[in-house]
Parts: sequence; C-alpha cells; structure tokens
Amino acid sequence: MNTRPTTATGLAARRTALRMLDACLRTGQPLDQAASAMAKGLEPSDRALAIAIAQEVLRWLPDLDLLIDSQTRLPLAEDAKARMVLRMALAQMLRLGTPPHAAISTALPLLDKGPRRLVHGVLGSLWRLQPTLPEAPSLTHPVADRWKAAWGAEMVEAARVALTEPPSLDLIVSDPSQTAKWAEELEGTSLAPGHIRLARGSAIEMLPGYADGAWWVQDLAASLPARLLGQGQHREIADLCAAPGGKTMQLASQGWNVTALDKSAKRMERLSANLERTGLAAKSNIGDVLTWEPEAPLDAVLLDAPCTATGTFRRHPDVLHRIGPRQIAELVELQAAMLDKAAAMVKPGGTLVYATCSLEPEEGEQQADAFLARHGNFAKAKIDTALLPEGITPTDGYVRTLPGMLADKGGLDGFFIACLQRKG
Repeated sequence: MNTRPTTATGLAARRTALRMLDACLRTGQPLDQAASAMAKGLEPSDRALAIAIAQEVLRWLPDLDLLIDSQTRLPLAEDAKARMVLRMALAQMLRLGTPPHAAISTALPLLDKGPRRLVHGVLGSLWRLQPTLPEAPSLTHPVADRWKAAWGAEMVEAARVALTEPPSLDLIVSDPSQTAKWAEELEGTSLAPGHIRLARGSAIEMLPGYADGAWWVQDLAASLPARLLGQGQHREIADLCAAPGGKTMQLASQGWNVTALDKSAKRMERLSANLERTGLAAKSNIGDVLTWEPEAPLDAVLLDAPCTATGTFRRHPDVLHRIGPRQIAELVELQAAMLDKAAAMVKPGGTLVYATCSLEPEEGEQQADAFLARHGNFAKAKIDTALLPEGITPTDGYVRTLPGMLADKGGLDGFFIACLQRKG
C-alpha cells in the first residue's frame, strides 16, 4: 500500500474538513457557519465531502476516540492535530466507504513529519485489526447524563439510534389539499396534512414543484408551532426570529396576515426569496425582538426563540460537542427577555406561541412555567390535537417531541411548543 504523502484528489476537502472541525470543537463555532466560511471556494463535490467527513467525525467522535486510544501508548491530547486527523481518516474508512489507502494518503499530508509517523502507525495497526464501530454512536457523557436526568435512559438510547444517520427530508406543501398529489409525484410519504417525507439525498432544486413554489423544506417538528395556530382568517400575527421563513410561509398559507421579523438582513433576504418563489405574502421587517414594536396589539405572536438547537442533533451533530451549561444559561436569559417582550405585543384574548428546537427543559417546560409565573394575565391555551400528527400528544398543556417518537416513520427533531393565551 502506497501511503506516501501526495497531492491526491480530495486533499483540499480534507484540509477544509480539518479546519471546520477545529473551528467547531476548539472555538465552538457551529459547523454550518464554519462550512459557509471555509468551504465556499471548493468544487461542489469537495465541499460535500468536507462536510460529510466533519459530520461523521462529530457523529461518532467518542467511538473513534476509543479506537485511537487503543493503539497509542500515551493518550493524545484532546485538541491534538494528530488526533483530529486520525478521527477523520477512521470516519472515512468506517463510515464513508473510503478505501484505506486513500484515507491514509490524504491524511498524512495534513501533518508535520513527527505526527505523520504516529498517525501512519496507528492507522496501520488499527486496519490490521479490522476495526468496527458499534451499531449506534455513543453520546458524550455530559450530554448523555444531562438527557438521562431530564428524560430517562430510554430517551438516551433512542437518541443514540437516531444519531446513526442524518434525518429524512421533510417538505411542507403550500396547499395541503394537494398533499396526496405531491406525495405521489415526489414518491414520498405524508405524516400530516401538507407534509411529505422523502429519502435523504434528494436534489432539492431539481425536484418537481420546487421552481413553482409548491413546497419548501421544513422539518415536521419545526412545522408544529404554526400548525397549532390554525387558520388565520386574515388576523394579524408577528413571526419573530422568522428567517429563513418556513413558519412565515406556513402562516401565510394558513390565511394569516404575517409580519416577519428578524435582525439578520442576510437571512431576511432568504425569507424574501422564499416568499417570492412560493407566491406567498408577508410584511418583512429587519429588527430586534427586544426593541421592535408592532403598530397595534396583535391577534397572535409566534416566537421561535434562539436556542441551543440540541433537538436538531441528527443533522447538526456539532451541538453535541459545542453546547454545555454556560450556553444553555445564556440562551435561557435571552429567551425570557424575548418572551416578556412578545407578551406585550398580544392583544387580550390573543395567543402567544413559544417554541424552541431544544431538548433542554430549561429552554422548554421550565422556561414556559417561569413565564406563566411572571405573567398572571396568561394561561395555557387549549391545544387542538387534531392539528398534530398521529403519535404526538400534548403533555401538561405543552407539546414536546423527543428522540424515539415516530421512529418507525423516520423520527423527528426534538422540539418544545407552548401555546399561551392572554386573558381578556
């Protein structure tokens, strides 16, 4: 086997993956942001490979480290470049089907001479042993311990299984009466009116209906907050933290007069483009939830608040390694301030929907309970269970999705939703 350093095809992708992983694990940068900054100059195939390598390392990191540590006399430092390169090479061999010679020949040029010998030796020793990974990834102890305390051991095991592969692709149809038509044409399955689930790997922009704006991409769990608001009948609603626009489009298609607010001008450009593609209408505002004021009290407000996004770990495995108590505490404080501000926008008898794509109770149940304790003029609203997909039921007046739910149908992101009504 020739493992001499070369300028092998795909070396640029490996260099980029290494930089992305370093940014994620050492500085806490979200992987999506790192990819946008570091992979934009690559050929599409190299960009896809760099992201795939990084995601598989993050998905299987504890198990890859066990293999590495089994073949080193002294443990490598957690942030050692050699460890990261070993993780990448093993992820390619064991998860992406990369031939060993290609994984090794593109790993060694990433290192200086000394670490190069170490990496070559570890990879050679491991490959002679024909290593394997477990059936499902291991969660890091801080995450597993935190989720076990909150949701129990069964949830942790379900999360491990869910982490094994990225999720399916969910679409939301702008006209729910056309769900069956589009499910048949796209060869997908529907788990709720207006929803279609496709297999991973679909080339979105090439699918029928994309250019015509018949549907958009949105996880089924992420579609629940807007679903629970029902038909708008031309009532006024603000979608706070709205970009890139999935919930805004849902609300518009449900007959609400929507004002979409987000402080990111760039993300609001995406929202405007999505509205144009789908032919749906909403008023767009660039602004901060904490300072923005509606022209008049609103019939409803949807606050999909900034959060740790740990519920999206299937497609964003970096959250398993970036998020800890400090990040949770900081976001809980911001969410509370946003909730207080949003409450003042709702007219008597109106509805405030609070949602996060988080599996942390501090950002969900505990946050909503604390809000109700502060605001005696709000109470839990009655939830119309007919608006929820089969298999999802409210608990104590809230909607919570967890790993394991609808597992036989492709699963769900972790989500929390509270429907709160202002008393008259």
